[in-house]
Amino acid sequence: MPKPRRLSGADIIKIFEEFGFTIKNQRGSHIKLTRSCLGTTQALLVSNHKELKTGAIVGIFKQALQYIPEPDLRSHFYSE
Repeated sequence: MPKPRRLSGADIIKIFEEFGFTIKNQRGSHIKLTRSCLGTTQALLVSNHKELKTGAIVGIFKQALQYIPEPDLRSHFYSE
């Protein structure tokens, strides 16, 4: 079973920027990323810490699956 990679908030933001997301705003340590797709706005929330806990990484991954297909996203979040 693949394990989630150890990622920082900055690492995750870079991953989502590859998929067209941009930083909309920040409140405290939480950064809101958005992108427009087919007339709708898609939003993701990422904690900006030096190293995120495994549960947070998995939660962000699951949140992103509603916008990005799993095969495209899995290699960024999980080591094979």
